[in-house]
Amino acid sequence: MKIDQTTGLLDTAKYLPSPHCNERPSDIDMIVVHNISLPPAEFGTGWVEKFFCGKLDHSAHPYFETIKELKVSAHLFISRLGVITQFVPFQMRAWHAGVSGFDGKENCNDFSIGIELEGTDDSPYETIQYQKLADLIQILQKTYPAITRQRIVGHSDIAPGRKTDPGPSFDWRYLDCVLATCSA
Repeated sequence: MKIDQTTGLLDTAKYLPSPHCNERPSDIDMIVVHNISLPPAEFGTGWVEKFFCGKLDHSAHPYFETIKELKVSAHLFISRLGVITQFVPFQMRAWHAGVSGFDGKENCNDFSIGIELEGTDDSPYETIQYQKLADLIQILQKTYPAITRQRIVGHSDIAPGRKTDPGPSFDWRYLDCVLATCSA
């Protein structure tokens, strides 16, 4: 697994370009972990990919009508099966954090990489998702050394009171354990 510095793409990821991005004004120094499923709590539907690419059929499910005005993306999405899809090159700003702040800086989209896990706040994540996330974190830290462990956070950490993901079902200690095993 490696990142092409010219394109900003991960060589092992499927790339589906999202229109929901723009120029990044700051250097990358943070990773934000999220969760998503569409419809909520349904997995493997393909709707997340369509949503991030601006191609969601809003008439396909009643919930989709409630999100039809949103223009959202992430850099990466890790499915329940561990498949990694990239939507936005790393040097571009993905629209994943919304109103946010961390360590005295606002607008976390400016300086972060957004990684979405297929899941919900209260459903356990798959072991393969933790492994793929740990692999991604390691390659991103090599490419962007300002990303320290203290700067790998959940959406809830940068938008408290507004966002809850990746939720209580996300096991940060287990991620740290997988990271320690990966780097050993």
